[in-house]
Amino acid sequence: MDRPAIDGIRGVKLPVTDLEISLSWYQQVFGVVPEMEFPDESGTVRGVVCSIPGVADSGIALREDAEAALRYAGFDPIAWHVADLTAIGEWVALLDRLGIDHSQVIMASEGWLLAFHDPDGIGHHLYTRATHGIDRSGQPGAGRRVTS
Repeated sequence: MDRPAIDGIRGVKLPVTDLEISLSWYQQVFGVVPEMEFPDESGTVRGVVCSIPGVADSGIALREDAEAALRYAGFDPIAWHVADLTAIGEWVALLDRLGIDHSQVIMASEGWLLAFHDPDGIGHHLYTRATHGIDRSGQPGAGRRVTS
């Protein structure tokens, strides 16, 4: 079947319970830069779209929606790429400096992984582009390649 091409992801929208708290957290952790805001009928800003330094043509939008944020708590909708295990170590140091709880460095299905949560409990994974070269496909919880 012929299908029109998609050439990237413009951005991801996440629900938050408190826009000010979440925006501050995303600025501290990821260095996001607000580019556009969305006020409601009374003029109160309820959403913001941010660029992410180093991530070309993609952004993250935060939108106040307490009910949706509660439903996302514990779920991990975003896996960010980082270069390698050294980069994961740099992220551990940053998160420690910021006082943000995080997992241990995990040997994931193909690379290394670090997991942590935003103020609403929404999970973020940092996953290395570099692989460790160990076949973990038979282990519980590990992914495996789909064969056709």
